[in-house]
Amino acid sequence: MSNSNTIIKKVVQTIEEEIVLGVLHPRERLVEDELLSRFEIKRHIVRKILEELETMGLVERRRNVGAIIKAYSAEEVEYLYSFRELLEVQAAKMITFPIPSDQLEALISIQEKYDDAVENGDLRKIFRLNVLFHQSFFGLCSNPFLVSSIIDHAQRAHSIRASTMSSSDLIQQARQEHWLIIDTLRNGDREKLIELCRSHLTPSKEAYIRSVNLRNNFV
Repeated sequence: MSNSNTIIKKVVQTIEEEIVLGVLHPRERLVEDELLSRFEIKRHIVRKILEELETMGLVERRRNVGAIIKAYSAEEVEYLYSFRELLEVQAAKMITFPIPSDQLEALISIQEKYDDAVENGDLRKIFRLNVLFHQSFFGLCSNPFLVSSIIDHAQRAHSIRASTMSSSDLIQQARQEHWLIIDTLRNGDREKLIELCRSHLTPSKEAYIRSVNLRNNFV
């Protein structure tokens, strides 16, 4: 990987994390000059970073405004999450039981690291390990195109998930649900797995919609 590609990847990951963790907020501008100064990079690198963030669904660029963090209306959140549910439920239906022991152990290992991150309050690790957990979980599905679409649409929901990353109770809930998913995979209970896929999506969706409604009430 070239040096410029390494820089782009690193800065993109940093901004991605700041969106998820609520350091950067929906509708907040990403000003090129500020990024130039902060990361000590050249303008053409900044523009490639913004292009990548736009492709990931994290940023939108508007004429005469520039790049802003992606924001969703309550209706758009409902649409996005109903589509995510369709994808994830279908993946759960396609997982073959019994799960090979090495794949189950790999998922358990990720979750144990996630537990450690929760105990240490390391939000960046919680985020990254959560992504890895879900990629590994849905990777048990035999359809790579479906898995790729699940990952893509989960990524597009990053600004929505900031509402749950600020809540220790919701982080603990996600932690418990991950272990329930592991137990359900171990037991081969497909109906329970489908139910968990649906319920696991709900907290971030509802928290974001509450914040949108509160904001609208003060406008």
